[in-house]
Amino acid sequence: MSIDLDQPGKTPATNPLADKTGTRPSSAIDLAIRYGFLALLLGLVIFFSVFANGFAGPRSAVFIFQSVAITGILALGVTCTLVVGGFDLSIGSVATSSMMLSAYMMVVLEQSAFVAILACLAMGAFIGLVNGLLIVKTKIPDLLATLGMMFLLVGLQRIPTEGRSIAMGMTLPDGSTAEGVFSPLFLSLGRHRFDFMLENLLPAPVIFLIIIGILVWGFLELTRHGRLMYAIGSNERAASLTGTNVNNYKILAYMISGVLASVGGMLLAARLGRGDIASGTNLLLDAVAAALIGFAVLGAAKPNAFGTAMGALFVGILLQGLTMMNAPYYTQDFIKGLVLVIALVFTFSLSARKAGGH
Repeated sequence: MSIDLDQPGKTPATNPLADKTGTRPSSAIDLAIRYGFLALLLGLVIFFSVFANGFAGPRSAVFIFQSVAITGILALGVTCTLVVGGFDLSIGSVATSSMMLSAYMMVVLEQSAFVAILACLAMGAFIGLVNGLLIVKTKIPDLLATLGMMFLLVGLQRIPTEGRSIAMGMTLPDGSTAEGVFSPLFLSLGRHRFDFMLENLLPAPVIFLIIIGILVWGFLELTRHGRLMYAIGSNERAASLTGTNVNNYKILAYMISGVLASVGGMLLAARLGRGDIASGTNLLLDAVAAALIGFAVLGAAKPNAFGTAMGALFVGILLQGLTMMNAPYYTQDFIKGLVLVIALVFTFSLSARKAGGH
């Protein structure tokens, strides 16, 4: 197997829509693979703009971006593990643990925002390191290792407060009252809004998502390390034969995932102003959905940062539109799952058909 690390994303010189005879028997399928999801996203926006009152407006758009910001950051972490052929099921628990840890550091231990942020980032990196070591050293399958970590964290994050959420002035298990407060600087990470066309329009978490998305995209698509990670996910044996340290790159991917999950947890704590033990319940499913939907964007059929961002936006638009149309909450997960299945079938079925030439 030949692995071109210098030009992995290079577009072939020939027209990809034309076959060897110069005809275009597959052009419709190619166009559907490449632009079908974006057309579906555009159609969804138009549909909700027409049938959901108030959907088409800057405030609604900002609400959508704010709702997907944290999910998108976690999904970018999942994307990094998917790139090396792994999967991180513990991101939701890492985010919740980060939310609880940041609240505990400031409210109970009365530490500064700087110390709380460092502690959360260190925790995320450490959990990612443990996940990676479990997978590459003890050969535990990635799903089982991260699933075990997920359950471990669910229990661990409840022990210090005996299962209660953390808020200012709360009563601690020993009967005393927590004297600490959330730092205004820390709260601004989740609550500050920047002026953009309108006053106080753009939430800070959206800026974090954009910056992190660009960094992850640049790392995966433009650096040699990112290309090696794609090579590992494509063919681990071949990548190893080229001299790539497969184990180190896998551990790096899980550490990136852990750090990004901890960032998401901190932003959620800053937005809520408390350590809510139940707030991260849906983070895992939404992040995984965004990362997998990203496979369908521009016919990539592989994990990629741009597709993941579009997937998160798609989920946000779908949920916001359904909510504004008063769709029952219990139908939203079903519709979200249905869209995910359709996107995956759409991508892989048509891609396989194209590859098979029929």
